[in-house]
Amino acid sequence: MPKLIVSIDGVVIKEVQLTKDRTSVGRRPYNDVVIDNLAVSGEHAVLLVSGNEVQIEDLNSTNGTYVNSKAVRKQVLRNNDLVEIGKYKIKFLHEGQEAANYEKTMVYSKGSTPAAGRPEAPMPQRRAFDQGATAPEHEHVGAGAAAIKVVSGAAAGREVALTKVVTTIGKPGVAVAAITRRPHGYVVVHVEGADPPLLNGDPVGTTPVGLKNGDLLQLAGTQMQFVHTP
Repeated sequence: MPKLIVSIDGVVIKEVQLTKDRTSVGRRPYNDVVIDNLAVSGEHAVLLVSGNEVQIEDLNSTNGTYVNSKAVRKQVLRNNDLVEIGKYKIKFLHEGQEAANYEKTMVYSKGSTPAAGRPEAPMPQRRAFDQGATAPEHEHVGAGAAAIKVVSGAAAGREVALTKVVTTIGKPGVAVAAITRRPHGYVVVHVEGADPPLLNGDPVGTTPVGLKNGDLLQLAGTQMQFVHTP
């Protein structure tokens, strides 16, 4: 199944499975993929799925839609294409497309040596987080166990282990942050919402900020504590 891995400044913030024929991308909260950034138009682009083919179409956005660094109006996406919308990078993965191409190649060149231009083998499955898999560059990490403990609100006392490479927290459409595990620790970044998360009272933006054991996070009216045992 085709999927999108959305990241900013090298931090993966969400993954979206393309399960519908039409998936919209934009700043407005009614989009399927919401990117809360002023460089992104309210209705920026749309992805259209037809059989094994996925096409991206720019919806007359202000700052344009780029695929592999080239501005596009409408283009069919290939596995591993990189879509750029504002400062956000969206990796397009379609393992099924690769498999289909591989099968066609094998039928065409049955009994012969594989051609140099043969499509790559499908990428291996990756561990899942809140909405799916994570990007390969974050697979090998060395940080110890960590968790988020809710210290206020109706869920006070609840503890969520950060066992995944990327964990999103908050309320979709209201305020969302992402905590990413890196080789030397954890970082938090603001994903969406008018009010940014607060880390020890200071606002967190789209630039990743390192987390330390005991740090207090406040998001959508809920206070949480970052607990990390190296």
